[in-house]
Amino acid sequence: MQTEWTIRAISRAMLPVLLVLTLVEIGSGLVLSSFEAELLRSPSLLVLVPVTIGTAGNLGSILAARLSTAFHLGTLSFDPGDDILLGNAAATVALAATVFPLIGLGAWILAELTAGAALSPLTVATVAITSGLVLAVLAVVVTFIATYAAYRFELDPDDVVIPVVTNVCDVLGVLVLFGVVMWQV
Repeated sequence: MQTEWTIRAISRAMLPVLLVLTLVEIGSGLVLSSFEAELLRSPSLLVLVPVTIGTAGNLGSILAARLSTAFHLGTLSFDPGDDILLGNAAATVALAATVFPLIGLGAWILAELTAGAALSPLTVATVAITSGLVLAVLAVVVTFIATYAAYRFELDPDDVVIPVVTNVCDVLGVLVLFGVVMWQV
């Protein structure tokens, strides 16, 4: 792992990652703009977009921080039966299962108060819960892969994993949310 903590070393490690992630975010914006008409028809879905994307990134970031700490302490193995990996993955999905129902109902209430919700509260909550659980599982997978890749490329996971996870979760958040909307609405 990289042990040199200089501006030059960190920049050399992060610049390529940040350039690729910038392109990923541009792709996310293009996907989001293709669903503009659907969002304007259903204000509660419009409210769900930033909250869903942000929460998925936050869940992945929490997991990334925990795995990075375990990595630095030497307690993390990349064995599929590792209790640290499995416990943190389960906690991430359980946290999503408790937070996303509240997000769905909150989005519906906010849309109802400001613009008049076009969808029922049950529909919005179902979209939020389904999207949230799928995104939690994807965030776990992305975090595991990014942490392992940082380990294999001898990069500090503190520098690399959280930016990768949050950016990839942004794109996946848009794709999953609109996939669920197309399937359920």
